[in-house]
Amino acid sequence: MSKAPKIARTLPALHRALDQLRARNAAVALVPTMGALHEGHISLVRLARKHAKRVVVSIFVNPTQFAAHEDLGSYPRTWKADLAKLTAENVDLVWHPDAKVMYPADFTSRVNVEGPATVSLEDRFRPHFFGGVATVVTKLFTQVRPEIAVFGEKDFQQLKVVTRMARDLDLGVKIVGAPVVRERDGLAMSSRNVYLSAEDRASAPVLYRTLKDTARRMRAGESLSAALAAGTAAIETAGFALDYLEARHAETLAPIASLKDGPVRLLVAAKIGTTRLIDNVKV
Repeated sequence: MSKAPKIARTLPALHRALDQLRARNAAVALVPTMGALHEGHISLVRLARKHAKRVVVSIFVNPTQFAAHEDLGSYPRTWKADLAKLTAENVDLVWHPDAKVMYPADFTSRVNVEGPATVSLEDRFRPHFFGGVATVVTKLFTQVRPEIAVFGEKDFQQLKVVTRMARDLDLGVKIVGAPVVRERDGLAMSSRNVYLSAEDRASAPVLYRTLKDTARRMRAGESLSAALAAGTAAIETAGFALDYLEARHAETLAPIASLKDGPVRLLVAAKIGTTRLIDNVKV
């Protein structure tokens, strides 16, 4: 039977637990999450275990990355189920602070990020988002002091932002990206998928199918503009309100004119019903 991980909710408790984990200079890998864990998150935990002897998972729904009109209050919180999943994976420690621990009343500092955070993808529609992510991730890194941190490729722009930030600020953390984990019909796993109605859930896999088809068209020699136009039409015909469908350089996220400017990543964000979904594929 698996042993439940230690749970820390205050910084002194976290530091005591980390001192014990680091006995004999054991490396620590961190998996930052907002809870509502699914198999995509569990794949991050398993990848973390391949890179370090000790695995710490943080569960914190970060208020600074939500705008006033977004779903902070209704974001799914499934603590008991999350803990059971992490116990089954033999996670060593769960860092589960509340907002008052992460952001005390006199908290005034923010981390400002540019580069891949300012390329008119997610930042165009959620201008508050990456400042909130950068601030909380920097705090998590300084609190846990991991050698490794694992982030999923589903949030591809976020992965690039965190990777650049860790490098630029000499945070001493190696960022590892983990492949997108999908449902059997191709829909990228996301905590927000629970918001989908039955009808919207049936349509949601169109995003992934369209990404694959658009990438195929590009590899076959079709112009980027023509392939993206066909992809846009397919997504909108399926009932989505499209925010973007873009071909970008896979490292910088800068716009490209052709596959010769690559490596290339296709990225999409679209809303169906009340649920906004994102996805991406390598071209």
